Amino acid sequence: MAETTEIFLADDAATADFGAALAARLRPGDVVSLEGELGAGKTALARAIVRALAGDAMLDVPSPTFALVQPYETPGGPVLHADLYRIGDAAEVDELGLLDDDDAIVLVEWAERAPEVVAASTLRIALTIPPGGMGRTARISGRHEGAFLPFA
Repeated sequence: MAETTEIFLADDAATADFGAALAARLRPGDVVSLEGELGAGKTALARAIVRALAGDAMLDVPSPTFALVQPYETPGGPVLHADLYRIGDAAEVDELGLLDDDDAIVLVEWAERAPEVVAASTLRIALTIPPGGMGRTARISGRHEGAFLPFA
């Protein structure tokens, strides 16, 4: 059963806190689709999740815009952070191996560019900047198994 929750993230600190709370609920095999326009906060949220999973608040977590996939080894297992903004065709995603490791937590920015990634997503987070440009809104949807929702 899918549910949707919407929360307001007032600033970067709230986004980092949300990312840490989300990281605590993710399990191996989860695929998280991060959606939203340029500048909506997808990379900031992914960075917070990776840092929390790694247990290192200062970990360098670069945007994978040009590398496409950035892998991390964390105490809980492998994490893949991908950015599909620059892919030319959805067929290219197969070559990235995002869905090949059932033990990996996969964070995918611009997942909507690859329908198979969206279909495999256990959690979708759509980020938007509200009118006025202050903060961001996160709309969270996914399979409700008592683990992800609600965040409020």
